[in-house]
Amino acid sequence: MSGAEEVLAALHAAGDAPLSGEALSSELGVTRAQVWKHVGALRKRGYAIEGERGGGYRLTGIPDRLFADEVQRDLDTRWVGHTYEHLEDTDSTNRVAFDLGRAGAPAGAVVVAEAQTAGRGRLGRSFYSPPHQNLYTSVLLRPTGSIADAPTLIFCGAVAVAESVATFLGDDDAVEIKWPNDVLIRRRKTSGILMESSAEGTRIAFAVLGIGVNLNVDRETFPDEFRPHATSLSSELGRPVDRAAFTRCLFERLERQLDLHAAGGFDAVRPRFEAFFRMTGERIGVDEIGASRREGVALGIAPDGALEIELSEGPQVGERVRVMAGDVTLAKPTPDAR
Repeated sequence: MSGAEEVLAALHAAGDAPLSGEALSSELGVTRAQVWKHVGALRKRGYAIEGERGGGYRLTGIPDRLFADEVQRDLDTRWVGHTYEHLEDTDSTNRVAFDLGRAGAPAGAVVVAEAQTAGRGRLGRSFYSPPHQNLYTSVLLRPTGSIADAPTLIFCGAVAVAESVATFLGDDDAVEIKWPNDVLIRRRKTSGILMESSAEGTRIAFAVLGIGVNLNVDRETFPDEFRPHATSLSSELGRPVDRAAFTRCLFERLERQLDLHAAGGFDAVRPRFEAFFRMTGERIGVDEIGASRREGVALGIAPDGALEIELSEGPQVGERVRVMAGDVTLAKPTPDAR
């Protein structure tokens, strides 16, 4: 912990009570001049710190930034988020986390950016990433299972995001997972998840779980291509979201799901995933990778994470099929022929 971080921790612990430079100097084992220097550094980062001669220092304002100091301070995890890299901006947090993975960073290392210039979603799509409004993070994983087990790790991310959004919204029924990994509020997308991995022979060397959550962006400011189908947590709540608190909540829930997956595979995560998957029985369309569009009735999620549907069109009407990768949408109602 740096000197500035030690001063910040002491000011947080003191609450509204002022701390004298002398007390800080004694507690931290540094000179009063060094205390003053650390306070100046914190002020440059956006912390509001009152200080009067003879009256001591008092923390009066915290910047809306996802600094490690703020996220880790009350973080209740064993391994997720303990190695923490905060960036003001980057092209993609997944790219940075991949570099950390190659360099030997531990499982649970996270990259958090205030903005992305080339945020990526599934199927080569872009992810809208305006600065200082949302959460853009990537988590490094080092799973011990086989390559075949790795794809279902993405469901851990979907469950963790859905649980976190539902907690802040106070309404589980308004939140759902659109297979395999989008999280929706009242059928509008608020989060996307992308998983990438690096293999060594028949095992996964590491995987990176990239998560973007729309927290405080105004729904009306989305680009035209996203506006009809996207939302943010603050737009649904009608008030701003504490981004640091949400990030802690997400990391804690993600660790729980990843621990369950490590112990029991997707079977252990599947009940929570299915609790948020609300399209069973609905007519959906699936644009599969490398295949034509299919429409049918969603039957549920298979033990290996595949989406099962009963086809309602074409020569295979009534056939039950499995979809391993694709984009799901609600099918448009068939026009009345009368």
